[in-house]
Amino acid sequence: MFDLDQFIADLRASATERSRQAMQAIVARAIRDTASLYRAIGTPDEAGAQVLYHGQDLTVLNIKWAPGQMTLPHNHMLGAVIGMYDGREDNVFWRKVPNPERFQIEAAGGKAIGSGDVCVLGKDIIHSVINPVSRISGAIHVYDGDFFNPHRSMWAAETLTEEPYEQSRVSSFRAPLRPA
Repeated sequence: MFDLDQFIADLRASATERSRQAMQAIVARAIRDTASLYRAIGTPDEAGAQVLYHGQDLTVLNIKWAPGQMTLPHNHMLGAVIGMYDGREDNVFWRKVPNPERFQIEAAGGKAIGSGDVCVLGKDIIHSVINPVSRISGAIHVYDGDFFNPHRSMWAAETLTEEPYEQSRVSSFRAPLRPA
């Protein structure tokens, strides 16, 4: 049975250990019982982002992707664990390529994450995301720090050059993502 308070407590305990493997196991356990998870956080019936927990040590988001929704390439400057509980998200991973004028990026791989999958991202990962399925997809995103306070970057769609991060441009969520 999924209990949000216990889930957060378990994640906070693993965050003090700085163990992404422990976080991965906690997230995997949480997304295994989708019926219980839905009772606690709702079903993914509308695209958006819900802050489940926000602190200096940890941020937990419930991200619900609309069909075809995508993000620009961006980084988080935090480690992350993503647990898909419904649908799919496809990640394209990018690497920086030196350019005499500014840093650009190039595609360096990818990973499709489907229902029941958990993916661990290092703090230096640059990625873009798309929901390729014809329904809303849902995922728990856990960051090992304050998601709303790091100095991050995004990369322009046409030029793939680095720019200051702007949430409203990175993702097409209807409402801005803010801490609770």
